[in-house]
Amino acid sequence: MSVRISKHHGLGNDFLVWLTTALPDDAAELAVSLCARRTGIGADGLIFGIGGDSTETTMRLFNADGSQAEVSGNGLRCLAQAIARQNCLVAIQLDVATLAGVRHCSLRATSDPQIADVTAEMGTIGVGPTPNVDDLMASVVAETNTVPEVTRFATADIGNPHLICEVAEPDKIDLHVVGPAIERHFTAGINVSFVKVSGQDQLDLRVWERGAGVTSACGTAATVASHIFHRWGKVGSSVTVRMPGGQAHVNLKDKITLRGPATHVGDISIADV
Repeated sequence: MSVRISKHHGLGNDFLVWLTTALPDDAAELAVSLCARRTGIGADGLIFGIGGDSTETTMRLFNADGSQAEVSGNGLRCLAQAIARQNCLVAIQLDVATLAGVRHCSLRATSDPQIADVTAEMGTIGVGPTPNVDDLMASVVAETNTVPEVTRFATADIGNPHLICEVAEPDKIDLHVVGPAIERHFTAGINVSFVKVSGQDQLDLRVWERGAGVTSACGTAATVASHIFHRWGKVGSSVTVRMPGGQAHVNLKDKITLRGPATHVGDISIADV
């Protein structure tokens, strides 16, 4: 059987989007094979948009390692763009059922036909896992011979778990080494972000994502970091988060929202799936 999927990215955090009527039994295996950078198409994750129409759908996201993610801010925007393109629409209001709950997305076209401007409601932010900090940092130092100079940290859960670490220079953290060394200490895994205040209501963020590794952007991390730094009194309620792939905007008033671009990369026909 031949299927058609599309590739999109949100600030460089890239996804394959497969619009279908049912989740394949081998969804995890498909994610591993299709997301492989050298032997597949290449992506951080594979999103299935299941059933529904141009106003509602169900999202199931599998990371590049085959694990399932509850929700993704960049993934929501990419899925909304895929559905808008399939229905030849320049604007949509879409309810997306995720494992973390329903998330509403508002999409509008831009002057670039490949780029959509999408705002996603991100739900509520709850309490995250509580690590033993002394044991965690001692283990990280022992495993990596690196001492991350973390000013302070906090965990939170936005449907998926996050550890937000305030540091002086996120660019100086070796995410490929420190990220997995920290994540190993959390039974369910965790997204690890290193963040600094870089301007008025502005944060710089780099992230190690559970199931995907180092990515150029993470929408849920940007949202949680904004929430935590606002709680610390370091930013206001409207925050610009700068990541290697570009900027996203988080609004913490009333409903928490994440706004940023979704970029269509191309369409792919896959035979014998």
